[in-house]
Amino acid sequence: MGDRKSKAGVSGSSDRRSPEGMKARLRDALWTVWMPVAHIAAKGYVAGPHLTDALRVSEMLARREFGVTLCPWNSPDTPAEQVAETYHAALRGVPSGALDWYLSIKAPEIDYSLQLTQTVVAAAGQLGIGVHFDSHGPETADPTFDLVERLLPGASPLGCTLPGRWERSLRDAERVREWGVRVRVVKGQWREPGRRERDPRLGCLEVIECLAGNAQRVAVASHDPVLVRDGLTRLLKAGTPCELELLFGLPMVPVLNVARELGVGVRVYVPYGHAWLPYCFTQMARNPRILWWLIRDMTFRRSARALAAGMGAASGPA
Repeated sequence: MGDRKSKAGVSGSSDRRSPEGMKARLRDALWTVWMPVAHIAAKGYVAGPHLTDALRVSEMLARREFGVTLCPWNSPDTPAEQVAETYHAALRGVPSGALDWYLSIKAPEIDYSLQLTQTVVAAAGQLGIGVHFDSHGPETADPTFDLVERLLPGASPLGCTLPGRWERSLRDAERVREWGVRVRVVKGQWREPGRRERDPRLGCLEVIECLAGNAQRVAVASHDPVLVRDGLTRLLKAGTPCELELLFGLPMVPVLNVARELGVGVRVYVPYGHAWLPYCFTQMARNPRILWWLIRDMTFRRSARALAAGMGAASGPA
């Protein structure tokens, strides 16, 4: 047994010195450094780890006449039933008589379960709160839209998200505008596999143009003042009800000024729970902008937190 242990030790040492072993050690070392930094950056995007944190921020925003999007963020390995319970808990936490709040959920996290989603939608309907479906990778789009379609007509107003970066979003816009649902237009983070890279700003405007005059309500979800002004102006000219939606944790003042000038309402997306952002180290080679995201998010921390400190009181919607 002693010889076997000795040989194993020699073999393990040899493996660690091999090119593949060295790569693995380097990858492990980089990952060890990367994850804490990414986690710190991600914390700027959540109101806190608990529902009470999100409710405190949301009630402050509501007092300043912002709409609220409440969204639990769960860890990737959370069972679907437990994810659904976080949605129910969020609904139970909404203050009685709250106006212009809705719940944002993630279909992949509940395994696209019609049964689980129906219970959430029904509970939201009893409170008069809408349910919105977030966007994820392109591979999740079809099952998410299929789930939304199966829920129509819902017990509560439904909504879905269209990324301007995706070529398919124009087709999806034609599909969802017939449903009478709320549509959120975002730039999007992940490109479509096998498709040419689209300019996300121009892509958003094309999607908005497709929705203008046809959709029930459109939210332009961006902190890009140029996109926000152009997108909202097109929707207003078409007579389409619209709003600006902002992510808690990103700078707000420039786009708030645009919304005020155009007389458009503003909503803030308030996540809480598991602080996660797309800082996947293994994807950086294919998506170099991840490094920029991390640097940006570690540097720019002016956000809805400034509102909580009273700095943004004059920046609320007119």
